[in-house]
Amino acid sequence: MSEIDLDKLNPAQLVALKETEGAVMVMAGAGSGKTRVTTYRIAYLIRERNVDPYNILAITFTNKATNEMRERLYNLLGDTARDIWISTFHSMCVKILRSHISNLKNSDGTSNFDSNFSIYTDSDRDKALKTVIKNLNLDDDLMSRASYHISRAKNLHLSPWEYQKENADELDIDEITTIYSAYQNYLASNNALDFDDLLFKTYDLFMKFPNVLERYQNRFMYIHVDEFQDTNKIQYLLVRALSGKYKNIFVVGDEDQCIYSWRGANISNVIDFKHDFPECKVLKLEQNYRSTKLILSLANLLIKNNNARHDKTLWTENNVGEKIDYYVARDEFDEAEYVARKIRDLISEGYKYSDFAILTRLNAMTAPFEEKFLNYNIPYKVFAGKKFFERLEIKNILAYLKMITNPYDSTSFTRIVNFPKRGIGEATVKTILDLASFHGVSPYTIILSPEEYLVDKTIIKKIQPFKSIVETLYSLYDTVSAIDFIREMIKITGFYEEYSSKSEEDMARLVNIDNFILLASQYFDTNKHDTISEFLQSITLTTDIDEYDDKDNAVSIATVHAVKGLEFKVVFVVGLEEKMFPIIRSSSSALDMEEERRLMFVAITRARKRLFLTRSRSRFMYGRREFMVPSRFLSECNIEDNSVKRENPHEFVKNTSSFSAFAKQRFNLGEKLNTKEDVDLAKKYAVGRHVSHPKFGEGVITGNNGIALTKCVTIDFNDFGQKTLSVEYAPIRLTD
Repeated sequence: MSEIDLDKLNPAQLVALKETEGAVMVMAGAGSGKTRVTTYRIAYLIRERNVDPYNILAITFTNKATNEMRERLYNLLGDTARDIWISTFHSMCVKILRSHISNLKNSDGTSNFDSNFSIYTDSDRDKALKTVIKNLNLDDDLMSRASYHISRAKNLHLSPWEYQKENADELDIDEITTIYSAYQNYLASNNALDFDDLLFKTYDLFMKFPNVLERYQNRFMYIHVDEFQDTNKIQYLLVRALSGKYKNIFVVGDEDQCIYSWRGANISNVIDFKHDFPECKVLKLEQNYRSTKLILSLANLLIKNNNARHDKTLWTENNVGEKIDYYVARDEFDEAEYVARKIRDLISEGYKYSDFAILTRLNAMTAPFEEKFLNYNIPYKVFAGKKFFERLEIKNILAYLKMITNPYDSTSFTRIVNFPKRGIGEATVKTILDLASFHGVSPYTIILSPEEYLVDKTIIKKIQPFKSIVETLYSLYDTVSAIDFIREMIKITGFYEEYSSKSEEDMARLVNIDNFILLASQYFDTNKHDTISEFLQSITLTTDIDEYDDKDNAVSIATVHAVKGLEFKVVFVVGLEEKMFPIIRSSSSALDMEEERRLMFVAITRARKRLFLTRSRSRFMYGRREFMVPSRFLSECNIEDNSVKRENPHEFVKNTSSFSAFAKQRFNLGEKLNTKEDVDLAKKYAVGRHVSHPKFGEGVITGNNGIALTKCVTIDFNDFGQKTLSVEYAPIRLTD
């Protein structure tokens, strides 16, 4: 197309689009079309200002956002969009480091890193840290604190000794600093970087090699940063450095949605930006295109209680919408029951399961909802469960692939050297690693030429089967395509034999392996010239939100953090009690509470059509049942006047110390067979009758006290134990 159709932008968006020179900060409220503004601005620069696409950089926070922006720009510009650099911070840094990391020399003029460096996932990092702490003969209890402080230090761009100096009062700071230093040496010896290093090393590169920085400054004459409120210090330093020459930087964010301080997001970057770019223009986007008027009214009432924010009020031309639904439950089971029944009701009105999201503050709160959804045969998926790429069999496949791309990666070596079992014990592995470290070679060099390094004959015999596999794979790598190598590698290394039993677990592992091959095949079909190294990189930089697929017709159960950037037609925000949402800790400060409030604001503004808020009068916590105090956020929203309030009139059983005892008694509260339907159901699903379920198999009804209140019966299944299921919705069939 020859020009950009600007009629799709509102007046405030047009102002932001046409401010093409200098520093611009756009405070974009939730659902205000910030992605549209950014993409149209980039298209405008190219079509109307004749800027070369090669000179434009757009930085996002997730692969999902990157792909969405790329797709929109292709729709606007066609193939012209090909030369625009669109990526996440981490992907951008990986690309830069692949080209230049060897510049980072040691004091002796050598480099510990080459372009084939591995990127350690969180689990790889934890394994490496555990090894380092063990080698230092320090206490394992330091693990979690060391991990936190190392990440924090890197996000602040501080070396071990700089961090020690600035945090001298921290508990065990000397030991933590020692671990940090040793951990960095471990990574260097493995030609590996963790996620934080990707940013840290890139900034180091820019500071130590001005010519490299200038090369990228000259390329990125126009820089765009999405979700600016989520940047940490090192990310801010990177974009400040890149924009230092031309100072054409456009940042879009919303401090009302800054919810990641626990991983380094720094809301003060907004203040620093205005200081570092004193001529910057600050604009607002307040028109919301997502939610109804009533939902936005609630969100505005809540967030105005925060002080650390620019004053703005979301508004919309959307309709008023349904009133907010507020439910006070007896307990967490009743809360889940209410949510399940509401979903069933709305499904009958034409909604799809994928229209719904259940948002919690903590992962630990999902269990009652999972149980109820099973009872009601409601399909669901849980965010932040065990990720596909974190499953054992997949991690083992990835470790074999890393052997090919980075033979110095000892973390991957220790994972695969005895998988499948080859009788290679820890002592043998340690000997090989020690020899590799002493001679400055990879462990695979020792494996392939053990006699040259005077390896004991007993060890040579033990490692022979693995040596044969390594030789075969190295030979194969140069002769076949990437996807064919992956297929053959899985066969040669014995994965299929390892999981050949007919157990349900092994069958699931084989399905996962097949899915991995399918995923790899799709990747290389799309990226025909990419290497296995680039494929591994794409996997490593995947985030929770990238795995969300709204084509799956299932209810999403997630923490609020996990769905930032998503939206749903119907949202249930559950567990709205003090200690739960907001979380109250002894160390909580006014700033902590403001972040909790921002988290609630994000939860509310995920909803497009319907919003349901729920709380429980009691909850099982710390081994006993406790009275719960309503969340302060409910009163701040003036919920009593701004909702349809419903509540379960039944109180919970007092002085019940046992979870199981409470669960057993709760179905007996006020439940009487008052209707003919109840009586008929009780007769039909009488205690002692045999049933069948497609997932749980054969079972016997052991209780039907729930017929009147919940239309549920308790069934003792032969292989799965007791389950409480709905006779209305669960796929149970009487067999006698």
